[in-house]
Amino acid sequence: MGFDRMKRGALALCAAAAFAGGGGAQAAGFPDRPVNVFVPTAAGGTVDIVARIMAEKLGPELGQPVVVINKPGAGGVVGTQAFLREPQDGYTVLFTANSNQLIVPWVYKDAKFDPLKDFSPIAAVGEVPNVLCVNPAFPAKNLGEFMALVKENPEKYQYASAGAGTLNHLLGVMLDELGGLRMQHIPYRGVSPAMADVMGNQVPMLFASLPSAVEGIKAGKLRALGVSSEKRNALLPDVPAINEAIPGFRGDLWVAFYGAKDAPPESAEALHKAIRKVMADPALQQKFAQLGVTMMHDGPAELAARQEAEFMQWKQVVQASGATPD
Repeated sequence: MGFDRMKRGALALCAAAAFAGGGGAQAAGFPDRPVNVFVPTAAGGTVDIVARIMAEKLGPELGQPVVVINKPGAGGVVGTQAFLREPQDGYTVLFTANSNQLIVPWVYKDAKFDPLKDFSPIAAVGEVPNVLCVNPAFPAKNLGEFMALVKENPEKYQYASAGAGTLNHLLGVMLDELGGLRMQHIPYRGVSPAMADVMGNQVPMLFASLPSAVEGIKAGKLRALGVSSEKRNALLPDVPAINEAIPGFRGDLWVAFYGAKDAPPESAEALHKAIRKVMADPALQQKFAQLGVTMMHDGPAELAARQEAEFMQWKQVVQASGATPD
């Protein structure tokens, strides 16, 4: 995917060597040492990709290394719980997706975190559609053929996901319910291993966020059949929105930074300021556009309001679907 685990050390070394002089945030006292970004998903997925892009830009702005640490498992529960066990000093932040933050607590009864009480929202970064992808050997060549084939063969076909309760799991549930299909769910520990098995034809299909899937689609290793957004995406203009065939089908993914609830306010303020500054960079904006990421500009208050509204919406979806950890 071009954003592998090996970049973690390189990002830290580059930031330390080139930017030890510091930026505006350092002058205010924070940070005076490296900042760790916990990502509760596997390397190679959208959350990880965007986190590493942001870390590479934030290091120079903050004047300290910004190091991405992947802690996947249980739909994001493992990494999120690990983040909450860290010292609440502002030097460890969480970069996560709405699926991990707002859906998983309704699925995993032992998630042991409350997204509305246990975190301090810092900034939303971007939003992307998910793409229904199949292995190129899959007999259906387009969305219409896919719907007909799967409907005619209940329980025959499987779809992979990043884990039970993740957005790409619930999108499969929604596709079943709204499309009148019956597929089998195969959960993985992250989207990258799931995608690898779809590319290898061990599992025929999955929903994957556009940034994590776009290279495979362009290389012909995946066939895109539909996107989960309301409209078609400019990166895949020939791929229909699924709601063109199934009205009401919608499920985008967004990613954001969170701090611990008791972290010093000045750390969150410095991070928010640095995030907004780097997101104004035309080079970063172009990179996001190439990945199909639509920038978001929610500050702490807007992000808190967004997650509160969506948290209750996803409760209804999860309860209606009956989704449970597999």
